[in-house]
Amino acid sequence: MLFLFGLVSRRRADMGEADEQADDGELVRAALAEPLTFTCLYDRYLEPIYSYCYVRLNSREAAEDATSEVFLKAFAGLSGYRGGLFVAWLFQIAHNVVLNIQRHRNLHTSYEVSELADPSPTLEERLISYSERQNLRAALAQLPEEQRTVLELQCAGWSGAQIAEALGKSAPAVRMLRHRAVERLKQIILGQEVA
Repeated sequence: MLFLFGLVSRRRADMGEADEQADDGELVRAALAEPLTFTCLYDRYLEPIYSYCYVRLNSREAAEDATSEVFLKAFAGLSGYRGGLFVAWLFQIAHNVVLNIQRHRNLHTSYEVSELADPSPTLEERLISYSERQNLRAALAQLPEEQRTVLELQCAGWSGAQIAEALGKSAPAVRMLRHRAVERLKQIILGQEVA
């Protein structure tokens, strides 16, 4: 089920560029009346949601499946959307989908075939890289959920403003969370006692 709305979103050009200017609330109201309008929301948030899923699941295929599931759940539950920041609502769906996938599939790490087939790094380099990734994942798991989420979204390519909007926080609050997360990671990785 690879990006269900992708085929429909190509019709976006027929709908004009008004959706570029429309805010999420207007698009949600329009999508409730005309379901095809949901493709505007899909186009707007496909990349950030996919990036988040990819960072959390570390697998292209799993991220594609999760992204499709997020948008299917959002589309099906659109009538239950109660206002507020649409991106925060969508992000919460993505967060729940990812947790569900991790719980059911017990996904710890997964490497793309292209990464494993790359002949350039030596076995020793790949083992060191793998070990460093494992250490980083273990350190990230020790962070409070909110701090970990900020770092994961940043690694997924989200801007500070996008993270703030998704989490319903101010930009300075997100910067502080990021700073605290990085400092705590340093302490964990360097083996210092964290208070």
